[in-house]
Amino acid sequence: MVNGQLTGLLALLRENRVRVTVPRRAILESLVELGPHVTAEELAGHVQARYPEVHGSTVYRTLDRLTVLGVVEHVHLGHGRAVFHVADAGHQHLHCDGCGVVVEAPDELFSDLVRAVEERYGFELGLDHFALGGRCRLCRSAG
Repeated sequence: MVNGQLTGLLALLRENRVRVTVPRRAILESLVELGPHVTAEELAGHVQARYPEVHGSTVYRTLDRLTVLGVVEHVHLGHGRAVFHVADAGHQHLHCDGCGVVVEAPDELFSDLVRAVEERYGFELGLDHFALGGRCRLCRSAG
């Protein structure tokens, strides 16, 4: 799965006429390997451990570029740093304020809310960069 996902992401870059450089490949490879919800600092550390020639600032600039292209998304979980993941099927993030667990919920779960806010206030919600905070079932049962 990892190699297939990486191959697809590299093809997406090429389709957008973005050169596949060693740093870009290393960053995407690390994103796929590390899985979702990795901070830029964690990603930079992982990349630099394998590719010492890739500077940390390159990781940050590349994340910005990949975000603009829609290849990577970031989300703010609670009060912490933004975390990044490969863009995939639409989902929202639920973040437990107690234990920090992150649950990915399908976009459809929020469609009624999005529609109601639009109809009532004329406001289009953008839920993609922020997690909804609350308490998970385990934290609630623990008191």
